[in-house]
Amino acid sequence: QVQLVESGGGLVQAGDSLRLSCAASGRTSSNDAMAWFRLPPGKGRAFVAAISWSRGSTVYADSVKGRFTVSRDNAKNTMYLQMNTLKPEDTAVYYCAADRGGGNIYSPQYFYWGQGTQVTVSS
Repeated sequence: QVQLVESGGGLVQAGDSLRLSCAASGRTSSNDAMAWFRLPPGKGRAFVAAISWSRGSTVYADSVKGRFTVSRDNAKNTMYLQMNTLKPEDTAVYYCAADRGGGNIYSPQYFYWGQGTQVTVSS
């Protein structure tokens, strides 16, 4: 039903900025919650940020508050993650996800996932 494709990853230095994109297709109004997750090397997948497509409300992990900003462009059906003041600890494969339907950012059921995009931050 929903297809997600991430892009924008790359190799940057600590302190630099990077913007990730997640192009969504096939989503409907019921798939309101969308989010970013990341998988650091040797660690488990962790939540990064989420956004309500209908309201624009956002939720952030404590580790990225004040540095990352999640947004969406309704016309382009694309979600973004603006990452500023990047740290080596931010190195990970970043994935976007969409709710299966009926959930929200405060009670999500992430079911659809993209293939991921690599972000590497050198020190």
